[in-house]
Amino acid sequence: MDDPSILGLTDGNETLEVKDAERRQPHAGRLDVLLQDEDRTTRYEVEIQLGETDESHIIRTLEYWDWERRRFPQYEHIAVIVAEKVSGRFLNVINLFNQSVPLIAVEMKAIQVGEIITLVSTKILDLNLPAKEEEDDTAQETDRAYWEQKSTKELLQLTDWTMGLVQSLDPALSLKYNKFYIGQQRNGLADNLLTFRPRKKYVMVEFRLPWSEELDAEIEASELELRDYDKKWGRYRVNIDAKTARNEKDLLVSLIRRTMGLTPNPISEPEAL
Repeated sequence: MDDPSILGLTDGNETLEVKDAERRQPHAGRLDVLLQDEDRTTRYEVEIQLGETDESHIIRTLEYWDWERRRFPQYEHIAVIVAEKVSGRFLNVINLFNQSVPLIAVEMKAIQVGEIITLVSTKILDLNLPAKEEEDDTAQETDRAYWEQKSTKELLQLTDWTMGLVQSLDPALSLKYNKFYIGQQRNGLADNLLTFRPRKKYVMVEFRLPWSEELDAEIEASELELRDYDKKWGRYRVNIDAKTARNEKDLLVSLIRRTMGLTPNPISEPEAL
């Protein structure tokens, strides 16, 4: 497979490359194609079938996906079924698996236009992603006392201090306490550019920003602890405590400004921690 983009697995902003083909599996069989994204974080186990899909095609796809994710747990793994036709009966079966397994189904057909034969792919079943946490705010609302018990008063004060950086740029935003995270609200409606998750020893701050090597390097060169980049939600996740927040205030301000779509220039300093 010279051009994996023909499968239409991504939104066009992400490049896939062929990691391996006819990849031998530990017990029996060979995986047709193993694709990998450009960030080296996600792998796609692709099984291709001529004609209509059947039970063995589905089983092979799931088995190979399972073996690969067990062998290489450092990656996110997505199973992909490709066939000329996925009948209604098997689409229902695949849809059931899709509730618990990251699974994509693609129909691929050859179409002749004049003397040219081209392949056309149609994604008939996409990943069954959970709803974003922001969409469940109403049912999950809590209060500050809940978070002071779950974390500490000192780390809630650190959350306040960091939120002060945000409010220096947009005073209309305020904290909104939810069961699993603390977000922001504007006029009573969720507006979560940043989210806070206070723990017992630090606050995890999530910045909604596109990934880049430059930003990775900038954060890793600082005292901030870069946990990871949450690719699914498009967020950098960083741990801070009072000391690192004080020492890296300028970087925090820069990250906040970028998250808000502003140039990464410093702003006036909030009150001391």
